[in-house]
Amino acid sequence: MSLEVLSPGLATTVQDRGRFGYYRFGIPQGGAMDQYAAALGNRLVGNTADAAVLECTYLGPQLKTDARVVIAVTGAPVEVLVNGEPARQNARLVLEAGDELSFGMLRGGSKFFVSVAGGIDVPRVLGSRSTYPIGKLGGFEGRAVQAGDVLPVGEAMPRELAVMESIPEDLLPTYDREVAVRIMLGLYDHKLTEEGLANLTGADWTLTPVADRMGLRFDGPGAEWKREEQPFGAGQDPSNITDAGYAVGSIQIPGGTQPIVLHCDAVSGGGYAQAATVISADMDLFARMAPGTKVRFVAVTMDEALAARAERNARFARVWE
Repeated sequence: MSLEVLSPGLATTVQDRGRFGYYRFGIPQGGAMDQYAAALGNRLVGNTADAAVLECTYLGPQLKTDARVVIAVTGAPVEVLVNGEPARQNARLVLEAGDELSFGMLRGGSKFFVSVAGGIDVPRVLGSRSTYPIGKLGGFEGRAVQAGDVLPVGEAMPRELAVMESIPEDLLPTYDREVAVRIMLGLYDHKLTEEGLANLTGADWTLTPVADRMGLRFDGPGAEWKREEQPFGAGQDPSNITDAGYAVGSIQIPGGTQPIVLHCDAVSGGGYAQAATVISADMDLFARMAPGTKVRFVAVTMDEALAARAERNARFARVWE
């Protein structure tokens, strides 16, 4: 069976858990920006956790099915429509052949996900079905979907669908307008002035519209870098370094003005100093933000970051119980 794309939406791509093991070659991990929300959808339709889903940004697609299929829509709160009639989000839905799935207004966040029993069955590239548009890798022809595309759907798991008909309220993510994001300082926080460091970890920052799968830019009071003699090859701006690898979640502050959080499709290295890194447990939060969201970056220790990761893993485990 397949899904025909009648209208692609703003930026709809095929994503899964990600492409790991190639970051050192400059190929980012990719995958769904909100791994937890994508997992909820796969759980509802009876897929395994690594099944590919459609990640939709702000304006969703219009899809038509050619056979009976089970789907779920999870992630950012959005109006779900089947043949123009309202349908439930965060619940299992059954579409018949010829049915059309479309979406209304988004009511928070930026990313929502369409999961289908059997998963979106595009070829694996370097171990993943995730789309990396910059490198034209994975997904459907290495790009966002377009009108007229026909997306193949895999065969549903040969077992009864999962018992979960809808997501319990206590397992749903939240979409707040004020968010605390935990970070670990380094590698170059020592290059910030005392005031710059205080601003980074103590001020409110506002998500700007300049935000995508590569990175998200925040506006605020600035975080000034110390004026020191630059090493050869590092350029004149104190926010520059000679070169370094970037961890996923790295925070750069070019010119000491607007912090940029690197996300799943970001480059793997370059010449900007990294003042801090968002802990892995909080990376999903950025898909739950809309422009204008207020963010406070909260510095934590390694022990606190590891505890947060264990808590996140336990929450994922509850989804698959």
